[in-house]
Amino acid sequence: MAQSMTSHRPLLAVTLKLSALFLFTAMSALVKALSADFPPGQMVFFRSLFAVPVIVAWLISRGELAQGFVVRKPMGHFWRGVLGTTAMGLTFTGLSLLPLPEVTAIGYATPIFTLILAALLLGERIRLIRIGAVAIGLLGVLIMIWPRLGSADLGTGATIGALCVLGATVARGFVQIHIRQLVQVDHPAAIVFYFSMTATLLSALTVFWGWTMPTLNQLLILITMGLIGGVAQILVTSSYRFGQASMLAPYDYTSMLFAIFIGYVWFDELPTLAILLGAALVIAGNAVVIWREHQLGLERGKARSLTDHKP
Repeated sequence: MAQSMTSHRPLLAVTLKLSALFLFTAMSALVKALSADFPPGQMVFFRSLFAVPVIVAWLISRGELAQGFVVRKPMGHFWRGVLGTTAMGLTFTGLSLLPLPEVTAIGYATPIFTLILAALLLGERIRLIRIGAVAIGLLGVLIMIWPRLGSADLGTGATIGALCVLGATVARGFVQIHIRQLVQVDHPAAIVFYFSMTATLLSALTVFWGWTMPTLNQLLILITMGLIGGVAQILVTSSYRFGQASMLAPYDYTSMLFAIFIGYVWFDELPTLAILLGAALVIAGNAVVIWREHQLGLERGKARSLTDHKP
């Protein structure tokens, strides 16, 4: 049974990953559509709360519900929840102020910041190739946000939105570092479950800063947003059961195509030349990192093979 759940089925893996990316982009579009009527904290609450039943049903189907309740580092899960909720709230704020393709493009910088944070916090060595990849990625980020930061009035909504999305990418970088440490002691089911619960509770506290009573139609959309987020989270997790991370990583950038299509059809938005150029550089930097990780993986595999065959 365990063997079948981790089989190599690349077509299924890619289908699951692309489906998840499309759903995440559709969820972001719903957030953007509702942002004029609801504060970000309230939307984070619905996104998190209604993802919980989807996640619980998924854990039951996999027979992992018990593991989802057991934690060895409760404070680790709390801080993972704080960081993840912060990232989600900043992203939702950015969606209310910026075009959907722009938010998507800036979000591609997360792996670059993760690499930097891994070197600073975990002491991971960054060699010349990775340093070059980070430099290319940061240049792309600068090109994307400079039109927003280069204006005389830094208090404009677009500038605030760009800073929020950039802050969200840094927060997600911290999340990735935190998850690397949590998976060493706790089951992934617990990490997924307790994040949703923590995000729900933390975002509920924003009620003191003002919430809006939704109409019936708005309530249905808010619930749908949470359900879509939960399903997308499961799909992207499941995709890695059938394909290697290095194979699936490049497909992340198809979300830009989804964002451009949905942004144009729904919000009459198109990415600027600066966004396309900056996104291309960030993607190029990430591609170098992915290639380097693949090369190192092959080298480690050869080293293990030689060690195993020693008499």
